[in-house]
Amino acid sequence: MNAVAKKPLKILMCSPRGFCAGVVRAIEIVEMALQKYGAPVYVRHEIVHNRFVVEDLEAKGAVFVEELDEIPAGDRPVVFSAHGVPKSVPFEAKSRKMFYLDATCPLVSKVHVEAERHHKDGYQIILIGHDGHPEVVGTMGQLPDGAIVLVETIADAEKFEPADPGMLAYITQTTLSIDDTTEIVAALRRRFPEIVGPHKEDICYATTNRQEAVKEIAEACDALIVVGAPNSSNSARLVEVAHKVGCPHAVLVQRATEIDWAGFEDAKVVGVTAGASAPEILVEEVIDALRDRYDVTIENVTTKLENVSFKIPKELRQDAAE
Repeated sequence: MNAVAKKPLKILMCSPRGFCAGVVRAIEIVEMALQKYGAPVYVRHEIVHNRFVVEDLEAKGAVFVEELDEIPAGDRPVVFSAHGVPKSVPFEAKSRKMFYLDATCPLVSKVHVEAERHHKDGYQIILIGHDGHPEVVGTMGQLPDGAIVLVETIADAEKFEPADPGMLAYITQTTLSIDDTTEIVAALRRRFPEIVGPHKEDICYATTNRQEAVKEIAEACDALIVVGAPNSSNSARLVEVAHKVGCPHAVLVQRATEIDWAGFEDAKVVGVTAGASAPEILVEEVIDALRDRYDVTIENVTTKLENVSFKIPKELRQDAAE
């Protein structure tokens, strides 16, 4: 008996997709710390927002905690996640004589430096971002309570009343929707023409590039799959961007097993991409699942080439040199 012929399906693969330089650096810091110091190495918060990555590091000897008080006394190293931490965290680590390695993405650290500079110059600071996200918590925690005001939406921007409209600056979370942030900034600039912004946009290159790649293919797709975690801000933004550009069905999945195939029954063209903290092995898993059900042809759509890399902390660099 002949097997039922599979329906043809064209896959448009976004490039760039997946890991960014900050994520690669953060994972390397944990892995190198495990090699140098042995297990366990403690990590405050998920090193990056991806369960596959976290579980892989746990298998190698990393122990993930939410706060430093969960770490027993001793000489074990602790790594701070790529999202950044409030100043109170390294202060607590020093007071407990902990050895810590900071895996904060350098592009997040840049925002921290901007915030400190604006504060020193006497500006009230608006942070455009998502309440409760670890990056936002870390950025707001760089300065005394009240020095930074969080704005999440255009409505927030419209109702915000500054202490002095002439002494106002804004910074942003690095993983936001470019278009949404542009609209919020436009509202702030209309209301407060003298507002000071960053010298270079805070939204990071990887977030920008992955959103632009989705924009490039979304209109041509009947459906689009974003591989990433539900708590990954940059991954969630990719789904929003796809919907906004006109893709009728865009979904966020952590693994291929989460795909609801009912939404793909009539699809002839499917886009695939991944958030900045999702490893390529999970993208390959999704492609394999599509191959199981369809007669697949793949077209790679490259919108930008990335060659960014960040240095690891000197403590680990010295060991690598030796």
